Amino acid sequence: MKTATKVTAYAGVLAIVFGGAWAAGAAVGPSGGAAAPAAMDHGAAQSTSSNTGDKLPPGLSVAENGYVLKPLRTTATTSEQQPFQFAIGTADGGTVTKFDVEHEKRLHLVLVRRDGSGFQHVHPEMAADGTWSAPLTLPAAGSYRVFADFKPENGTKTTLGTDIQVAGSYEPKQYDTDTREFTVDGYTVRLDGDLKPGAESEVTTTVTKDGKPVTDLQPYLGANGHLVALRSADLAYLHVHPQDAPDAGPEVKFVVEVPTSGRYRLFLDFQHEGKVRTAEFTLGTTGSAPAQPTPSTSAPVTSPSENHGGHGG
Repeated sequence: MKTATKVTAYAGVLAIVFGGAWAAGAAVGPSGGAAAPAAMDHGAAQSTSSNTGDKLPPGLSVAENGYVLKPLRTTATTSEQQPFQFAIGTADGGTVTKFDVEHEKRLHLVLVRRDGSGFQHVHPEMAADGTWSAPLTLPAAGSYRVFADFKPENGTKTTLGTDIQVAGSYEPKQYDTDTREFTVDGYTVRLDGDLKPGAESEVTTTVTKDGKPVTDLQPYLGANGHLVALRSADLAYLHVHPQDAPDAGPEVKFVVEVPTSGRYRLFLDFQHEGKVRTAEFTLGTTGSAPAQPTPSTSAPVTSPSENHGGHGG
């Protein structure tokens, strides 16, 4: 069995750690159908966020790190396959056309309805002008959140979000209790472990088929399991992969850190016998977040003998 997979904020290791005090709610993308701007050979953009104050968590903003998600259309029809097209723009009006390959793809597109249902993970294709396109079929009416997860060449790893609106009668689903077991196509996936706010938590997924452990899981996107977690209250986005070489199963481990109490939706993609399947779970946090120290309002007093050299670590 491989070692647990750690999660860190926007680092080269496989993780995005939520942090800070975040406002509730989500930033909604453009409501119109503006076309993508003319393409530029523009791999990198500004590394500072256009937002002021505290940095938003991944996926809650349509613009971040000098990049902007520009959908050509933000409406769709139920049960009909339609292309979702978009571009990644820059602060100076250009379009990003060069991206680093991460987990075998240049861009990951994740979609989920605002109530936490209808999860999809797809990989669009990009045209020469920087326009991405992915065929999507949205099974029911409602508002869907779309996340574009990417890293421009020589740029900053970024996750942007926008909404797709689907007209019709909306019947939201409730995910207000923990669900640790999911069955799909004869496979049963069990999630063990707890999420503790403000601390690292180990979770383990175990895959069985017809009651027998699956010991020949196939790598998917260079890993044995692909985990996406969303905070239910606002769909803040966490994207995790195993860090080391994948085992054959049946267990896949992750170490996840979430900052706040609440409920989370978790989606595990796994591949077996040449087909990718998704297991989904709902998990609430246990315990309370550690108390934050109260900042001192006075200057610290130091003795003349105190060493003022650089900090180690």
